[in-house]
Amino acid sequence: MTLTSASWAPASTADSSTADGHRLGPLALLGAGVVAGSVAPAETLRTALARLLDGLSPRQAAGAVERLIGNYRGATPTDAPILRDRADVVAYAAYRMPATFEAVRSALDAFADAVPEWSPQGHVDVGGGTGAATWAVAATWDGDRPVTVLDWAEPALALGKEIAAANPALRNTSWRRARIGSALTLDPTDLVTVSYVLNELTVPDRAALVDAAATAAQAVVIVEAGTPDGYARVIEARDRLVAAGFHIAAPCPHSAACPIVPGEDWCHFSTRVSRSSLHRKVKGGSLPYEDEKFSYVAAARFPVEPAPARVVRRPQIRKGQVLLDLCETDEQLRRTTVTKRHGDLYKAARDVSWGDPWTEKA
Repeated sequence: MTLTSASWAPASTADSSTADGHRLGPLALLGAGVVAGSVAPAETLRTALARLLDGLSPRQAAGAVERLIGNYRGATPTDAPILRDRADVVAYAAYRMPATFEAVRSALDAFADAVPEWSPQGHVDVGGGTGAATWAVAATWDGDRPVTVLDWAEPALALGKEIAAANPALRNTSWRRARIGSALTLDPTDLVTVSYVLNELTVPDRAALVDAAATAAQAVVIVEAGTPDGYARVIEARDRLVAAGFHIAAPCPHSAACPIVPGEDWCHFSTRVSRSSLHRKVKGGSLPYEDEKFSYVAAARFPVEPAPARVVRRPQIRKGQVLLDLCETDEQLRRTTVTKRHGDLYKAARDVSWGDPWTEKA
């Protein structure tokens, strides 16, 4: 289950009332359009989470996050979820939900680039908790679609439904309790997302979940932490998807074996996330942001147009040259040097970011 970090400064929007005098709660205010409908989903999500924290003392929130960070590891619980009650879920959502949103949205953006004429007509978010990935899907593709969020933690599902009231695209989402593991079955759908879930499962349960997603979906996007272990879980899932007949859309420019030698390196990316005051308090940091590292794979049963190459490390900008580490279509990792003599290509290289596609040859 995943959640993220962002800037949680409370908004100054005043409370409002309905025509019959009933006060609207903060999330209802957002959903009713008191906050302009043109506000970006990320900002709407941040505002909603900030308002949820209003009723939770900083000490209680920080204590819950510290305990949950220490304990939220291992297999999906069989009796009581680690996210036990509303206070737990609010604290963890405020701490983690924005980072998950940004990581999943980055993966979805790369996927959408590879399938420009496609958009999902249905979405199932497995282990989705409070629904960060559903927000990311709604931010990537316009329009309404049937959405189902599956998770074992009832308080997370309840809070996710409450938060989703702020987003018109998610108001009809189904929030269902389900044990995520080998017994899970999924109804047919266009898109299945699995974000920061595989680390909670045993190896057999991970395999069963990926197989269930591949059987049910036309497209699967899996996101894990950007660590060597997270990358290993993504590669394991990638191999199963390819074996099931899927084509890799991103980040890889091919569906062949990953050229990275296991144990020597790992493929991961980064997205910048604004830090909340709660986040800074728990981590003791002073910067207003942090970089969320993540690994991912996005694949589809239908034809895809992957990037000709992907920037797999932060570009090194030096005097008169840019060094790009690329994963390329011929299943190789290469370093390309782009210099001023390359003209417009050099300008493009100076603007490219880690994780971006690269379409030119130096």
